[in-house]
Amino acid sequence: MRLKDKVAIITGGAHGMGECEARLFAREGATVVIADVLEQQGEAVAADICAGQAQARFVLTDVTAEADWARLIEATVAAYGRLDILVNNAGISGSSVGDHDGLEGWHELIAVNATSVFIGTKRAAATMAKTGGGAIVNISSIMGIVGGAEGHPAYHASKAAVRNYSKAAACRYGPLGVRVNSVHPGYLPPMLNATNAGGRQAKIAATPLRRLGEAIDVAYGVLYLASDEASFVTGAELVIDGGYIAQ
Repeated sequence: MRLKDKVAIITGGAHGMGECEARLFAREGATVVIADVLEQQGEAVAADICAGQAQARFVLTDVTAEADWARLIEATVAAYGRLDILVNNAGISGSSVGDHDGLEGWHELIAVNATSVFIGTKRAAATMAKTGGGAIVNISSIMGIVGGAEGHPAYHASKAAVRNYSKAAACRYGPLGVRVNSVHPGYLPPMLNATNAGGRQAKIAATPLRRLGEAIDVAYGVLYLASDEASFVTGAELVIDGGYIAQ
């Protein structure tokens, strides 16, 4: 098991890519703390993981609130004695806020996608340092590397912030034994739910591997960065997009 005896917090772990990461981490031996605002879904995922003879719990968490982060980490350490891994997976898409030029949408995207990563990383790093270090994996996007007319400009900005903040955090917390890396997924089916068949086919045709990604494709990359196999990897960015932005 690649995460045996590790304790991991996964934000946004109640559904989608975060849920996939939580289930994979549990199969690989980690005790998983699912942090999300989706209480019923989060509780159900945690219960299902426990039913499979792994350890998991759910903690209701608004990742934009520093007080919630303090409570989340305190609850984790109180229950399990340590924190080894944080996956900052929680995020929202640009389509969820509508107006591409509105200030309210800008603030919402930056708060959920970027500010939460800053709060979680600094608090987790301080806790991890007390027990010899750990690994933080921040979920960005290929849209944090390239621009585009289709996406919400604040989504691009928020994910670019995650990319470069992860590098700064890697430099800052490396001496404490804490590794920080970012992951940049490409197009996954949940992101294209509102896209018509023609649009989906166009994305597939523009991807060298000629398929869309799946949540598990990303989860295995996150697993690697969270594991001791990546013990000399920090400040890196892992693009998982089927070659989409390599062209």
